[in-house]
Amino acid sequence: MATIEAYAAKNVWDPPIYAQAVKVTGAQTVLYIAGQVAYDDVGNPAHRGDFKAQARAVLQALKAQVEAGGGTIGNIVKVNTYLTDIRFRADYAPIREEFFGKKMPAHTLIAVAALALPEFLIEVEAVAVF
Repeated sequence: MATIEAYAAKNVWDPPIYAQAVKVTGAQTVLYIAGQVAYDDVGNPAHRGDFKAQARAVLQALKAQVEAGGGTIGNIVKVNTYLTDIRFRADYAPIREEFFGKKMPAHTLIAVAALALPEFLIEVEAVAVF
């Protein structure tokens, strides 16, 4: 059974919303989950122009991927989030909390010029261990 321990190095600020670092010991399975975007049931972009709906759909897809691999959202140790507009950050925080709780795993949030299709406003990739 994997042990997952969030921490921050001494003298490094430990933010309340994500872990600075995550130490994993005893893991037998590692899942690398590709960037998830908001697709509809036939593979077209879903929730065009609606960031909040896309964010929920993306995190639901991420949750589904880790569960299909045999884990839970609690097994996610690293998340990379890509936003097409940094102003979406404020809307993303409470949605992210719905899935990860008050403090999520190690997390990097990046504003990018574009994603694979112009309709996509957010993409999230992750690593899970168990």
